[in-house]
This record gives sequence, structure tokens and C-alpha cells, in this order.
Amino acid sequence: MSNKCIITGTDTAVGKTVFSAMLSLALEASYWKPVQAGIQGGVDTKEVQRLTGLPSERFFPESYVFSEPLSPHRAAEIDGVELDPDALEMPDCDGPLLIEGAGGLNVPLTRTTLFSDVFALWKLPVILCARTGLGTINHTLLSIEALYKRDINLHGIAFIGDENKDNMRTIAEFSGAKVLGRMPWLEKINAKTLQAAFDENFDLEDFF
Repeated sequence: MSNKCIITGTDTAVGKTVFSAMLSLALEASYWKPVQAGIQGGVDTKEVQRLTGLPSERFFPESYVFSEPLSPHRAAEIDGVELDPDALEMPDCDGPLLIEGAGGLNVPLTRTTLFSDVFALWKLPVILCARTGLGTINHTLLSIEALYKRDINLHGIAFIGDENKDNMRTIAEFSGAKVLGRMPWLEKINAKTLQAAFDENFDLEDFF
């Protein structure tokens, strides 16, 4: 995998922020979420920092922060802000950088641009976070199809949730994508439990 990687999901609330926190610890990576939509309860950047305990210099400020937990295109309109996809400039850093998208892969940034369009321009590998439960086969295969259509490099799939071997196997067989592992639901989420979840369910060599 390259020094920079995109973390996206098949849907909103799939668990990619917690996965990003886990991977930030495992890879000793920096973190950037370019667009945050919804600030009630805090922003994801602060949440990842809190969960990992990593130093503040590992976290880069968002390019846009919107008040409402909506698709960025609509959240920007409500806040009276014109979101410019060209203004999403990746920060420079030493070591790996994880870039977390907002919502699902094809969430609109503007009325004419999807987040996947920006990912295609960045030409970075993508880790796709997917649920393990009912409905994940359809959502995940459609997301993979969208990645392949845009010639985006899918580094692999990270499943999140309870064990469901057949769903994971079926997705892998139909898509040909690599399954990186499965992050289980964690009762307590902190640096110790996140690192343990990675060590027990993922192989560090799959990320380099």
C-alpha cells in the first residue's frame, strides 16, 4: 500500500471512524478527514484522537466543517458555504496518512461532484469498510463496482460487525477483492482494545 490511503464505506455509520482509529494506531499513521458534516457530539477528528491517544500533530484540520449531519452537498447549502472539491488539498506528513471520507463512497460533495470522483483524481488506494450483516452483499458489491468503474485501486475490504463468514466469502468470490479482516463490535473502545482488535483480526503485512 502507498504512504497515503483512503478509508471509505459502503454507507454512513458503517464504523469507518473506529476502524480509522484502529488502523491509525496499528500503522502509527496520521489522520485527515477533509469534510465533516455534523458537529453534534464533536467531530470525527477529535474522536479518533480521543480513542487513540495519539499526539495532536498526527491530526490535520478539516477543510470543511458543516453543522448538520447530512450529505456534504446539502449541509454546505444549509450553512451557506460553497464547497470547492479542488480545495481539498492533501496535507504532507512523515509516515502513513489515512484519509477518511464522509458517509458512503458516492456521497455528493456538491450538486455535480461525488466523493468518489475526488478519490479517482487522487489516485490513492482505498480500503472499503463494510458491514457483515444483512444487506451487505448488495451494498458492498455495488460500492466495489463504483470503484472499478472509476479505475480506483481497491486495496481491500475491512468488515465491521459480528462474524458472518458466508457474507464475507460471497463478497470476496464475486468481487475478487482482498478481505483484510473483520473488526468486531467492541464493548469498550480505547487504544488498548483497538490495538488488540487489530492484532487478533488483521495482518500488518497486508497494509504495506
